[in-house]
Amino acid sequence: MGAQPTEKPHFHGHRDRLRGRFSDQGADGLADYELLELILFRALPRRDTKPLAKALIAAFGSFPEVLQAPENRLLEVPGVGKGVVSELKLVRAAALAMLRGDISERPVLRSWQSVLDYCRAASGFAEKEQFRILFLDKANCIIADEVQQEGTVDHTPVYVREIVKRALELSATAVILVHNHPSGDTTPSRADIDMTKSIVEAAQKLGLVVHDHIIVGKQGHASFRALGLI
Repeated sequence: MGAQPTEKPHFHGHRDRLRGRFSDQGADGLADYELLELILFRALPRRDTKPLAKALIAAFGSFPEVLQAPENRLLEVPGVGKGVVSELKLVRAAALAMLRGDISERPVLRSWQSVLDYCRAASGFAEKEQFRILFLDKANCIIADEVQQEGTVDHTPVYVREIVKRALELSATAVILVHNHPSGDTTPSRADIDMTKSIVEAAQKLGLVVHDHIIVGKQGHASFRALGLI
């Protein structure tokens, strides 16, 4: 008796339909877990990815939060291995590269919304506070984008001297300060305000302009300049 034809797993038709919907409607036509399914197809070619995609959304809350989740927490979700983590981090890296490209080739003050979008994507979902600085040249184009310090869930040590020193090393003429509040509340604290004042005062003595200090979180941002704090 000849070999019986092997039936395709039931999820193969689902994959084709989901790819077709994405092709026809784009990301707006898909739920968050369905976007995750599309990413997981490559990492898990022989598994139904819908249950895992839904589990990831349930664990972290949304598609962006899954992409931003640290590796150790992703691996705590049953069914997630190194291959899945790699695919998720690749997508995040690609998204950040695209956003960074939007602000790297032109004066940032002319593309401020792109700056805000990039800062939120780069730092807004981090589980620990981190202090990032965008160093700018005299045309207000980005010379460097660096995380200076990383702290705890509610504090990051910031050293004014190191910030000014690094700006001089890069021949920067202006900076944009950025840090995140993992709590999601982007309201500046008293410590944030005092620290920013110290940086502005030190920078002014050397002709270095502090354009803004932006606090980012999962739901939005706060601008010190817009709040009248600079």
